[in-house]
Amino acid sequence: MSTFDDYLATFDSEPGYLNWAAFGPLSPSVREEVFADADLLGSGRPSSLALVGERIGQAQELVAELLGAEAVEVTVQPSSTHGLAQALYGLSGAVIAGTGEFPSVSLTLDRAATASHGGLAPRWITPADGRVTPDAVAEALDDEVTAVVVSHVDFRTGYRADLAALRELIGPDRLLIVDAVQSFGVIDVDWSAADVVAGHGYKWLRAGRGSGFTWFSSHARERIAPVLSGITGTTATGLFVDELPAPAASAQAFTVSMPDTLAAGRLAIGVRDVRDAGVAAIEGRLAEQVDAILDIADHRGIAVVSPRERSERAGIVALAPEEPARLAAALANAGLVVTARGSTIRVAPHAGTDAGTLQLLDDALAAFGYETFTIA
Repeated sequence: MSTFDDYLATFDSEPGYLNWAAFGPLSPSVREEVFADADLLGSGRPSSLALVGERIGQAQELVAELLGAEAVEVTVQPSSTHGLAQALYGLSGAVIAGTGEFPSVSLTLDRAATASHGGLAPRWITPADGRVTPDAVAEALDDEVTAVVVSHVDFRTGYRADLAALRELIGPDRLLIVDAVQSFGVIDVDWSAADVVAGHGYKWLRAGRGSGFTWFSSHARERIAPVLSGITGTTATGLFVDELPAPAASAQAFTVSMPDTLAAGRLAIGVRDVRDAGVAAIEGRLAEQVDAILDIADHRGIAVVSPRERSERAGIVALAPEEPARLAAALANAGLVVTARGSTIRVAPHAGTDAGTLQLLDDALAAFGYETFTIA
């Protein structure tokens, strides 16, 4: 794969899929190469195992390239939650987070605080619109705060946090910990504003479950204790017994055991495809898809509660009909896959979403009759 058009041609799922914020169907290249890796593992030969094991390093290098970081600063994790746990369990002081965050952030922070026996304290904020803005963070900021943890893109509203502004607000000494699950690979951003970036390949990277990763900057490694460090996170170069090695000086200190090499391979392939296509080009096409969905919603009279400005959004459009359950059923009956949650319906296209899918959405809304479920 070498061009953006080649990348778009890999979206081979059936029309109607608008649920990329929940799960990304595996790309053809991921499927093909993971089958080849599985065949190698089926031989049991040391040379085959070593060859597939090289996927770990490949994943670290490719993720680091997109982050503008060094490969030794990137760890391959079972999920983004694992990476966030590595960061949060090793902190002390007060940590600012929104109460409406995905549980990977909120629950992990709460559990880490409980385990710290008073060493770590969540500083919860609840902005009226659920958006973690610099103003919302500023109201909770004081000398006790040592870190801010935030989703780069909110899973409910699609709001994109301004990482650069948050960094300017909190200064260089506090840590900025970012859940990038809903943005990595589809939003072209300067990740250096953050100290920790945790992501996962099972959504926008189309790499499947188990393909998590986390980047720890040098500043983060100085401030976060490797509380959850395991056998792979030490200074030892091989198996050790009758001794307890110190934690590694690199980001490897924030690992527990050897990664699943098949998952690492899927991550490497997914990131490679995005790198080759160009994140900026993907973001541009995704923005056009979101614009099209916003136009459809406006034309059919559906209220939208997600941001409209391109700089404040990613790939999520949150619709707020008066009768969300009825609309969700109508969309499902029309062959459209979305996420219905509470009072909103989350529609999430990708760069490769085809015109037929957008037409299905428009036709379904037209057939349903918007006068019965729009907000007055």
